[in-house]
Amino acid sequence: MTYTLIGTPVSLYTGKVRGYLRWKNVPFSERLSTREVFKADILPRVGWSVIPVVIHQDGSGPGITLQDTTEIIEYVEANEPGPSVYPDTPRQRLAAMILELFGDEWLVIPAMHYRWAYNRDFAQQEFGATSHPHLPPEEQFAAAEKAVGFFSGSIVGLGVNPDSVPAIEAAYEDFLAVFEAHLAGHTHLFGSRPSIADYGLLGPLYAHLLRDPRSGELMRRLAPRVARWAETCHAPQHSLTGDFLPDDRIPEGVAKLLQRFAAQQLPVLLETAQALGSWAKDQPPGTEVPRILGFHKAVIGHAETRVETDRAVIPFPLWMLQRIIDYRNGLADGDRRAVDEMLRSIGAGALVDFELPVRLERRHFKIALAG
Repeated sequence: MTYTLIGTPVSLYTGKVRGYLRWKNVPFSERLSTREVFKADILPRVGWSVIPVVIHQDGSGPGITLQDTTEIIEYVEANEPGPSVYPDTPRQRLAAMILELFGDEWLVIPAMHYRWAYNRDFAQQEFGATSHPHLPPEEQFAAAEKAVGFFSGSIVGLGVNPDSVPAIEAAYEDFLAVFEAHLAGHTHLFGSRPSIADYGLLGPLYAHLLRDPRSGELMRRLAPRVARWAETCHAPQHSLTGDFLPDDRIPEGVAKLLQRFAAQQLPVLLETAQALGSWAKDQPPGTEVPRILGFHKAVIGHAETRVETDRAVIPFPLWMLQRIIDYRNGLADGDRRAVDEMLRSIGAGALVDFELPVRLERRHFKIALAG
């Protein structure tokens, strides 16, 4: 096995990578991220406690350590043969990258809300089984209490509170309805082949919202096609198969999902970019960007359910947005006009010619100011 995936079934981002590696049909083994594995492997390699981690044994001694899911997938795409999860055509590729961002960094809101509001005991038992696999179940549950307190408390930073919960749940059910309708005519977002967008959505939709029992019951009842899609993407039957739609076509359902990105996540990203610019003025190149840059008022929800709530200013999604902007800026004139037309049509015209106030880079497995 040339790749080792370190993670846990209960982890959102581990689910994203696991599903991708299975479809890509690369040889990999999986190690549970126990306390001992964190001490022996993750902390020495990465420097902080985070999963998933992928190690590629490439013949160079300890091998190559990969951590962020986007970087893991890009690395495997560059180093392994076979069809790609990145569409070749400009509109589909840009749309897929946007929906990966939407899944990774916005659907995490309902994913975390439903877990800790409706599935807490299940998740706590899963956390305990991961960190202390050799203890009996009742001791596993007790041992996970501190970690569960940390993760469940973090939802405040995502804007989850009693005032915003109705809006979060209504927006999630609206998302399910749109995706469910799309899957009536397509097996995946852009045709019959999974894209990077499918895996961006897979993390929250499978590892949290389907796998956790109470939210899983809700998904199977409201959106059975979405539930089947998540199961298939996570454990595919036919690796390396399928095709993207011809002629760079964006299906109507995908356009509707992109509209949700533009209406819900994009305004928060633009405000976050302003906050990053203000913070970065007095920082030298190479400075690590904090995980939170204070709090701000953010609008959460869809259409008439939207509410304003306190939310942390989280700069990490801007690194993913920068990749999208870089792709758009690198296109030839005709292709750029095509993607700009698409951006305007979904309500994301603000991204046309948009530039972040500073450039970001991944340094020592964290986000830093480029330099």
